[in-house]
Amino acid sequence: MAALKLTIGALSTKTHCTVPTIRYYEQIGLLPRPERASNGHRYYRDDDLKRLTFIKRCRDFGFPIEQVRDLAGLFEDGDRACVEVRDLAQVHLDQVRAKLEEMRQLEASLEAFVCNCNAACNGGLTRDCIIIEDMASPDVGASSCAATASYGTKSLRVAAAAPFVATELKRK
Repeated sequence: MAALKLTIGALSTKTHCTVPTIRYYEQIGLLPRPERASNGHRYYRDDDLKRLTFIKRCRDFGFPIEQVRDLAGLFEDGDRACVEVRDLAQVHLDQVRAKLEEMRQLEASLEAFVCNCNAACNGGLTRDCIIIEDMASPDVGASSCAATASYGTKSLRVAAAAPFVATELKRK
């Protein structure tokens, strides 16, 4: 049986990975440089297809490039302990759970903003917007959210955390 030889376009189609992404993975060493035909075209083998499929799945699960690199190393070296893979997955799971908690806090902050706006808004101009006022207030205690009895100071703390949470999410 002849070895599979795929062009970069065919590899892209089979893995649902864009051509620029395949080239990027080659450039950073996640995917080995392919064989080249006399015409200069890249040709990929079965192993390249399997490795790229594995890399793509890791990325689909949100693993950062360095963790993908570690997992790909474990993928290639079948003589290592399976718990190494589990430990990397556990670290990523912990990170995902932390991000989910941050997103829940962000959701609560946004919900408080919208609720306060619904309670205080009279359909006026943005200069009177409670959300803009709350977000611009350097002193959380002076925020007009305090007037909303159903949320009280808890919503102020949550609302005050929203910029921090959003900034931290952008960094990751």
